[in-house]
Amino acid sequence: MIAVEEVLGREGLLSRAIEGFTHRPEQEAMALAVAQTLEQGGVLVTEAGTGTGKTFAYLVPALLSGQKVVISTGTRNLQDQLYHRDLPLVRDALAVPADIALLKGRANYLCTHRLENTLQEGRLKSRDMVGHLMAVKGWAGRTRSGDIAELVEVPEDSPIWPHVTSTTENCLGSECADYGDCHLVEARRRAQEADLVVINHHLLCADFSLKEEGFGELLPDADCFIIDEAHQLPEVASSFFGYTLSGRQLLDLCRDTEVEYHREAGDMKVIPERAAALETAVRELRLSFGIDQRRGPWAEIGRDSRVTGALRRLAQALEALDEVLAAVQGRGKGLDSCLERTRQMRAGLHSLTDAPDEGDIRWFETMGQGFRLNRTPLDIAGLFQARMQTHPGSWIFTSATLAVGGNFEHFQRRLGLDGAGTALWDSPFDYPKQALWFVPRGLPDPRADGDRYTEAVLDLALQVVEASRGRAFLLFTSYRALRLAEARIQGRLDYPLLVQGSAPKGELLERFRRAGNAVLLATASFWEGVDVRGAALSCVIIDKLPFASPGDPVLQARIDALRKQGGNPFMEFQVPQAAIALKQGAGRLIRDVNDRGVLVICDPRLLKHGYGYTFLDSMPPMARTRDLEDVRRFFERIGDGGHDAD
Repeated sequence: MIAVEEVLGREGLLSRAIEGFTHRPEQEAMALAVAQTLEQGGVLVTEAGTGTGKTFAYLVPALLSGQKVVISTGTRNLQDQLYHRDLPLVRDALAVPADIALLKGRANYLCTHRLENTLQEGRLKSRDMVGHLMAVKGWAGRTRSGDIAELVEVPEDSPIWPHVTSTTENCLGSECADYGDCHLVEARRRAQEADLVVINHHLLCADFSLKEEGFGELLPDADCFIIDEAHQLPEVASSFFGYTLSGRQLLDLCRDTEVEYHREAGDMKVIPERAAALETAVRELRLSFGIDQRRGPWAEIGRDSRVTGALRRLAQALEALDEVLAAVQGRGKGLDSCLERTRQMRAGLHSLTDAPDEGDIRWFETMGQGFRLNRTPLDIAGLFQARMQTHPGSWIFTSATLAVGGNFEHFQRRLGLDGAGTALWDSPFDYPKQALWFVPRGLPDPRADGDRYTEAVLDLALQVVEASRGRAFLLFTSYRALRLAEARIQGRLDYPLLVQGSAPKGELLERFRRAGNAVLLATASFWEGVDVRGAALSCVIIDKLPFASPGDPVLQARIDALRKQGGNPFMEFQVPQAAIALKQGAGRLIRDVNDRGVLVICDPRLLKHGYGYTFLDSMPPMARTRDLEDVRRFFERIGDGGHDAD
């Protein structure tokens, strides 16, 4: 077998086969550690700094191993990049005859049964939805994979997608008349047969949680699981090991019940009447929470008679629908599926309203016209470990941001990985030369007056953006600050202004790159998974240290639990979480060996409080300053091309 060194070494195979490939000692060292774990088994937790080339560092040993490997990434976009670009490139260079497959969650595949239902139903809310439905219909006759990412003319956030894709609740499974032509079934079959399968964290955790409920295994048995962007996994796993009942799930049930009624039982008008009554109960529950968007602990519900009354009427409406659907059980597969969903939702609602917490956090959230009722485990370490035991092969967790001050304890504790091997490789970038880190003087305490603080940040940011000649991300820790920034900056810049929410994320990024001197205002969704190389992004300004909102009910419950155990929740949980988030945000700046730029972290707490050292020790070794003149000189030196003028 070819050795890793022969592939990734200075004169290795990839340097000859891939144009622009550069030998990186850190990449080679990581690949050797991954290869050893693949060979010997066990668990490896690794951080590989930006620019290490961690994707190739795990792909090369994975493909050379001859083992069955599952790679899980953080997002569908990263899945597509890995499967369509990186994997074929490395596989072809190695000339390894590995069969690879891409497997996404069911909501990413066209459901021909639900498409047919939607076409027959003929009731959509807007002309845009009708146009999108016609586009889906045309594409349905051409696609082989059924992966909705192929249909680029329909936006990924279009409201038509829930009407033409399935969920675990509304899928008829083998009872479906279209089962033989099901795109999801075919994708799973290919995954079962492949040597290497690319999935995402949501699918990995869905597989873990569904197996416990007896639904069978979604993912193929594997010798090794490689978890990329592993810093995202604890939160994803927490949501899957809990339970959520949403207004959208309930309204989908109402709509599907009516559609299946017309197909299978048009003689019992009480069925659509009960479905309509359930829809009314769902909308009344949303109204009972008030019009504001909010998140809160379950205790708030217990103190609000309007909400408790609406929950009681929702339970009664579900029971009434259950009763009439049970009366026609066996009449048709569609209505039988609706009956099963109704019973699952009744049980879920009972577990939310009547069951004691016993290690779970119960909470609610409202958004627009929707709501979610949630039950989240307080601690998933034991649950995650139990699922890992069902796959006794090797496990590799990697990310550019896992360690806090060089220590992996925080990440390991959250997933129960206490006995894992660990390794850290710093970025090969020359940060002292490529980047300047500016922490300004004189800003007020951000906790004292939020709006006054944001206004001071914006006054400073305008000066920095003038020096950088646009080419900047302004990243905020709250939507309130983002909206205030948009209002205050509008009309005060000589550069194109882009604002999160004004267009889809991908379109905003493309406009940012194309402009070359734009300023983008954004929040959390632009803090990671965004790659803008070159001079177009030469400045990243972060308004505050990214501590999670203290009003978040899940965070508050975890803080209370740690405090009861005698721990220090601020230093043991809140600071490490914020340090990892800050590393992600700062990581947008330097993406290439030729990049140059300034990182501005406005929060004065960074240097005024002892916990600031945790952040300082976790960040790349950039040159540092507190003087705005140094920032101006840095930009004068690198010029518009992003390179040193000399």
